[in-house]
Amino acid sequence: MTEKEHHEVRKAADYDPRILKLFDGYVHGAITRRQFIDRAAAFATAGMSAAAILASLSPDYALAQQVDPDDKSITTDYKKYASPDGAGVMQGYFARPAVVEHKLPGVVVIHENRGLNPYIEDVTRRLAVAGFIGFAPDALFPLGGYPGNDDDGRTMQRQRDGDEMRADFVAAVDYLQQHPDCDGKVGSVGFCFGGGMSMYLAVNVPTLAAAVAFYGRHPTAEDARKIEAPLLVIHGELDERVNASWPEFEKGLKAAGKDYRQIEYAGANHGFHNDTTPRYDEKQAERAWGETIAFFEKHLV
Repeated sequence: MTEKEHHEVRKAADYDPRILKLFDGYVHGAITRRQFIDRAAAFATAGMSAAAILASLSPDYALAQQVDPDDKSITTDYKKYASPDGAGVMQGYFARPAVVEHKLPGVVVIHENRGLNPYIEDVTRRLAVAGFIGFAPDALFPLGGYPGNDDDGRTMQRQRDGDEMRADFVAAVDYLQQHPDCDGKVGSVGFCFGGGMSMYLAVNVPTLAAAVAFYGRHPTAEDARKIEAPLLVIHGELDERVNASWPEFEKGLKAAGKDYRQIEYAGANHGFHNDTTPRYDEKQAERAWGETIAFFEKHLV
């Protein structure tokens, strides 16, 4: 592996699993960039520095375009909405089919711990292509919006008050439910931080019609009793950090008789749906997205 290869599309299998674990710790704030580089140096191969390894693992958003922003079958825009218990005024990325012959169900799309990046915008367009209204709030809007890179985005998101940020996503559900193109049935889907937030909405918004969580932080077993929406929980087999708390949460779901389904994708890492990084698993990501759309078609349409 040469220094130039960090510009090429790589896969998780190209990396020592210990490096992937370090990277997971880095992107979730458990270790600093300096600590990642120092520790990853022990596993670096000849001709590839630890800094180059980090660069190769970081997102390349030029890859995040399964649906062209100019696709004529959909329409997109940025829309502001009120969040009286949160930031006051928020903004999100809005996508729906270009032709609306009747009101449509909506899905709030929740980003990772770094703001509304191009990958999440593309996911929102994918929902529009599938016949839904997608709406993706940017938790960084009160601070000026997604800054164009994930490192600064993570730093900014940590500056937000947690209670206010959660209120902003609750308000997004209400905004979409009231939108004139929406039939009032609204679900949520989120990734990593957003997966945890999607489950938070399921716990705290009784009118939420369905929730999908990709490798997100699980609520408590006690909170499971409050969930009214059907839940689809998606895990990667190799995501030990997130998966560790699933059994306890599942006990709560079972004890409360909740409608849920959990799928663990073999050989998949945390972040396996994100097609801009080497952790992307195309086969498993396509399967998981197919399950997501089928789930929303069952519970929202």
